[in-house]
Amino acid sequence: MSKGRSFGGMGGGNMQQLMRQAQKMQEQLAKTEEELNQKEYEAASGGGMVTCRVSGKRELLSLEIKPEAVDPEDVEMLQDLVVAAVNAALRLGEESREKAMSALAPGGMGGFI
Repeated sequence: MSKGRSFGGMGGGNMQQLMRQAQKMQEQLAKTEEELNQKEYEAASGGGMVTCRVSGKRELLSLEIKPEAVDPEDVEMLQDLVVAAVNAALRLGEESREKAMSALAPGGMGGFI
């Protein structure tokens, strides 16, 4: 019977500490996620002919196209400029997100976030 008590009490304090650390990390992750969602990223293509802004939630917020970028004879170029600007802005957001999240990860756990 003493074996059961000894085994049951073994590591109990460490488990509570681990649970507190996990809860704290989860709170930090949630806070960082919220902060990232509120950020905005802007990028341009074609030398500023097309500019867009995206949110940290990966939503397109605005798209500006200078009139001189609109050539009815070359709609394909304009489409390419729009795609390039949006993808560049989304990449900026993703890089910021990865950097912020990896800063929160304990050593060796970066791949889990």
